[in-house]
Amino acid sequence: MQCVILAGGLATRMRPLTDVRPKALLDVAGAPFIDHQLRWLARHGVTEAVLSIGYRGDMLRAHVGDGARFGLRVSYVDEGEKLRGTAGALRLALSEGALDEAFLVTYGDSFLPIDFADVWRRFRASGLPAAMTVFHNEGKFDTSNVIFVRTGSSPMREELGEGRLVVYDKKRVTRPAADFTYIDYGLTALERRLVASDVPAEGKADLADLFHALSLRGELFGIEVRDRFHEIGSHEGLEELARWIAAHR
Repeated sequence: MQCVILAGGLATRMRPLTDVRPKALLDVAGAPFIDHQLRWLARHGVTEAVLSIGYRGDMLRAHVGDGARFGLRVSYVDEGEKLRGTAGALRLALSEGALDEAFLVTYGDSFLPIDFADVWRRFRASGLPAAMTVFHNEGKFDTSNVIFVRTGSSPMREELGEGRLVVYDKKRVTRPAADFTYIDYGLTALERRLVASDVPAEGKADLADLFHALSLRGELFGIEVRDRFHEIGSHEGLEELARWIAAHR
């Protein structure tokens, strides 16, 4: 099970902490964030991580190495200084032969306390070429951007549920803003062929546009996560994650 981690961004919101290091190397509860993330992935079914790096990527590569000490195989795709956007980074990974036939995607500032293997199983069983985890947010943690309808009889106490992802729209122009009560949780899954067919080979491209199109085509499976996500894209998020990790040791 392969997971691509998009970790090439400039992290301007986290300056001055990121003036001298990439965001994934920020200290969280006594260790670099990437250490917590990779160990969680390894404990929950991921066998290979592809780190998409850019800003100060040499530091991230030097720290993580081949991933063996985290229980993973780690490889790298380097955007250099010319960042291509989240979908553009995947297209570069495709061009370099780094992508499996299907794979998971997450971000270098997202800590997601869920079972990645369970998400993978549900994605593959869905028969659809893409999947998105979603959280019933109602504007609490960030702007809600998903219309999702829960289906089946999965009880609320279960970690994951399933349903119909009606539309993903980061700009919320497809439907009235009040209709969007779910948010993209930060873990998605894709078949490699979608990157080849839907992401241009040159220039910048955003995953938000790809997932919007997939949702309108009915090709995006929805997986509901019950517990909130954590992120280090803000100073408040960094402090909250440190408290969560300290409480779950």
